[in-house]
Amino acid sequence: MSRSAATATKYGYTKDKSALLARLKRMEGQARGIQQMIEDDRYCIDIIQQLTALSAAADEASLIILESHIEGCVSQAIREEHGQEHIKELMATLRRAIRR
Repeated sequence: MSRSAATATKYGYTKDKSALLARLKRMEGQARGIQQMIEDDRYCIDIIQQLTALSAAADEASLIILESHIEGCVSQAIREEHGQEHIKELMATLRRAIRR
């Protein structure tokens, strides 16, 4: 399924959309909390622990969307025998994620 064709339909993550949005709102709250910690001159290690938790939350959100992409977009493209483009795109995304 090309991106333009996919935009005509719903992406797989939409079934988890409310949970993802709730997760992102919690992450937003965490980020504001970290900002407040810095403004309040809190202990460095406490700030780092909160940043680590925020990073883990972002990673989990990414994995949820990635799983949905593999189950939906990539699987559909493979069934339609044009999965190479999606697999290359997926691998490039994974390579960028691993490098950070």
